Amino acid sequence: MVCDRCILVVRQQLESLGFTVADIDLGSATVQPEPDAAAIASALKVLGFELIDNEKDKLVERIKNLIIEKIHHSDLAEQQMNFSTYLSENLHKDYGQLSRQFSDGEDTTIEKFIIQQKIEKVKELLEYGELNLNEIAWKMGYSSSAHLSAQFKAVTGLTPSQFKSDSKGRRKALDKI
Repeated sequence: MVCDRCILVVRQQLESLGFTVADIDLGSATVQPEPDAAAIASALKVLGFELIDNEKDKLVERIKNLIIEKIHHSDLAEQQMNFSTYLSENLHKDYGQLSRQFSDGEDTTIEKFIIQQKIEKVKELLEYGELNLNEIAWKMGYSSSAHLSAQFKAVTGLTPSQFKSDSKGRRKALDKI
């Protein structure tokens, strides 16, 4: 689950299966009575979700959820944060271990995942048109609009201006990154 709508859909699906949802958050749900994992997995698969049952996959999902939450639901400029420290503190594990497990499970690095998420947020902000590039760079925690532009072009192949002038259909769903 990568957003509040995902949580809502999963909650509704679990309740339609007859479960009482005691707690639900990005990437986890606690239900009563004791769930039948196969039935839940089948019902979630229809909606494009998958049930994660091994510890390594759970850790990777928690890393992704923390990154998505920070980038898409908070102001990075106000936090001046270091993602390695943030992840280590929230997951109570050494960043090196987190990085290795993430790379093994996702075939990309945490750093590249963070960049991809930031670029998707920048695309969203560009489409809204409420902020100029300097404001977006500051909001997203970039040192300058030049740094943001260079990273944007490296990831998308377009400058922010080119994207803004022809942005139809170029954004990706967060769960597809």
